[in-house]
Amino acid sequence: MMTTKKTRMSMLDGLASPAQSTTPTPDTPMMSTNRALRSARDAVDSHQVWELDPDSIEDGRIADRLDPDDVVDLRHSIEANGQTVPILVRRHPSVPDRYLLVYGHRRLQAIRDSYRVKTVRALIANLDEDAAVRAQISENTARRDLSFIERALFAQDLVQSGFGNQMQVAEVLNVTRSSISMAITIAEQIGRDLIRTIGAAHGIGRPRWEALGKAIETHHMDRDQLIKIAGAIRNEATVACVVEGVRFDPNELSVQIFDAVMATTDVPQNSPKPAKTPRAVNRKQSADLTVNGKTAGKIVRSPKGVSLDLEKGPFADWIEAQSQDLIEELHARWLQRRED
Repeated sequence: MMTTKKTRMSMLDGLASPAQSTTPTPDTPMMSTNRALRSARDAVDSHQVWELDPDSIEDGRIADRLDPDDVVDLRHSIEANGQTVPILVRRHPSVPDRYLLVYGHRRLQAIRDSYRVKTVRALIANLDEDAAVRAQISENTARRDLSFIERALFAQDLVQSGFGNQMQVAEVLNVTRSSISMAITIAEQIGRDLIRTIGAAHGIGRPRWEALGKAIETHHMDRDQLIKIAGAIRNEATVACVVEGVRFDPNELSVQIFDAVMATTDVPQNSPKPAKTPRAVNRKQSADLTVNGKTAGKIVRSPKGVSLDLEKGPFADWIEAQSQDLIEELHARWLQRRED
């Protein structure tokens, strides 16, 4: 157990720690986020992995994901190989022998669904609610990038829950206040119910979500009608899965639903006509990449794949030299995201 514990803490440090520099650097939002991970690590009770009853753990966290998780594969893996990575919980402030989940929702759900595994391996941390939310944000940022609209809803929920104002939320999410303000505005324009029906839509960035929000506002479109259009496509996929055994990639389906809803916004009337499910988009799409608020390059998606285009300079030279190590690390993180 101790070996697993040390390995886990080392992994968190590796994901959270900034690269070493020969000169002192000012305190940045990223460093604040890194400290949240370290604080969670340092608060772990007695450096011990505990075996807990899954039913003793409550998950009352602010939701940060839209698409429902399929934990069947993870459950089979845990049943065959054991739970390799502990979850993180904190003690319930008022109920003895009860715990509140900090992170590890998918692992917890997989074990709850299992008839063979009766306990969940967990680290118990002495965290208050504020520190727990910061640890959740930091862990998810390190392990799995949320889509733009998931971040927008998460930021909206953090502000509405009283966690902090837009500036404080921007700090823990390592973005600018203006980007938080814009994201919340887009979420409000589109509406939470329509967003949830569309789904996470990884690959659909801010410009297209912003265009959808502006179209809805400009044309005074009926959101309930758009929800029906999105829901019909999702229901059709569900029926095809159950009746015909057709499996859909959840994100591809989500993107497809977004495109269908977006297509209806070309009709400037309150009751848009239902749109057919579009084919895959073949044109190139790009998004700016920023570092400390400054443009550092672009990430470009085309029919052939995804490419990274960085501005010429020392950072680009370093990325080129470290590219093999970086791609292996990112690939490992992509695989590991399935566990949370």
